[in-house]
Amino acid sequence: MATTQRDYYELLGVPRTADEGTIKKAFRGLARTLHPDVSEAPDAEERFREVVEAYEVLSKPEARELYDRYGHAGLRGGGFTPTSFDLGSLSDLFSAFFGDDVFGVAARPRSARGADVGAEVEIELAEAATGVTREVPFPVTVACATCGGSGAEPGTEPVSCPTCGGRGHLQQVSRTVFGEFVRSQTCPGCNGAGQVVERPCLNCEGSGRTVEERTLEVEVPPGIHHGQQIRISGEGHAGVLGGRAGDVYVQVSIKPHPRLVREGNDVFCTADLTMTEAALGTTTSVPTLEGDLELQLEPGTQPGDVRVLRGKGMPVLQGFGRGDQRVLVNVQIPRRLSDEQRRLLEQFGGTVDEDTYRQDEGFFDKLKSAFR
Repeated sequence: MATTQRDYYELLGVPRTADEGTIKKAFRGLARTLHPDVSEAPDAEERFREVVEAYEVLSKPEARELYDRYGHAGLRGGGFTPTSFDLGSLSDLFSAFFGDDVFGVAARPRSARGADVGAEVEIELAEAATGVTREVPFPVTVACATCGGSGAEPGTEPVSCPTCGGRGHLQQVSRTVFGEFVRSQTCPGCNGAGQVVERPCLNCEGSGRTVEERTLEVEVPPGIHHGQQIRISGEGHAGVLGGRAGDVYVQVSIKPHPRLVREGNDVFCTADLTMTEAALGTTTSVPTLEGDLELQLEPGTQPGDVRVLRGKGMPVLQGFGRGDQRVLVNVQIPRRLSDEQRRLLEQFGGTVDEDTYRQDEGFFDKLKSAFR
């Protein structure tokens, strides 16, 4: 029973003189508005239960008379207990109170959407930049080709469930001093289908569905990121009782590139130079998403210098433009020297002064600029 003890007529918004039709109409309108499947109000469930309880009392002549005379205390003294509902669908709720034809047609077995399927495709970083079409295999349940999804052996048909009479649910009527209370539950004989198969299909063993290996051509768009999914609608597991098929979610895995690293829409690489190449200037080959590119580096290139190749990064997914490629210069210092090489370096070292090595920007400042 509702803990707020609000007046039942007030809850339904009807006068105390309201007839049965007015009470029924008010309840239907409030139930459609307050049902948790429809309303987003935080107190919708509590208000919904209050309205159901109010209708239970006011729709039964004996309970209503007792309430009109003695209020909530009279109901407690008479042993009234509100019906417990699992907040199922609105059609189930109205069927419990008003019968199977509350919406003008008899209740029918409900179809169910098929489950989704997960698949995976692995591509190269360069393919992620240009986009690619790949064939993706995956197992999926489909309607049985032998029985057409009915589950019955060809030449036979499912029959109406004898337990529920084809309704898919059972109603339990409880009689109290306040009248009859009706509860509805899924039929255990047919699991809500409303039909049973007397001679199951040998191919699908009566399930109406079989598993097959299917292959789809999946278009991977340019700029996709590692781990993102592509949704293909209606290609998943077959639905039940004619329900729509589920979807396929293809997760994209991008293989690591041996020389390029992706960060967002930018890509990074290094250019390895000897100390003489860095001092004298050189042309070196660096990898890009389109292949190797000749990059010219001027004399005096320093370790940690960054060269930005505009528009050489990844394309923006479902957008415009591309990121950049940043090339970080790495100067290699020799680990072993011959006596002659050592003599020449010492001779060179004696001819330079502080201005020869002066830098406008520190190494760490250059390193940070690579990630800006």
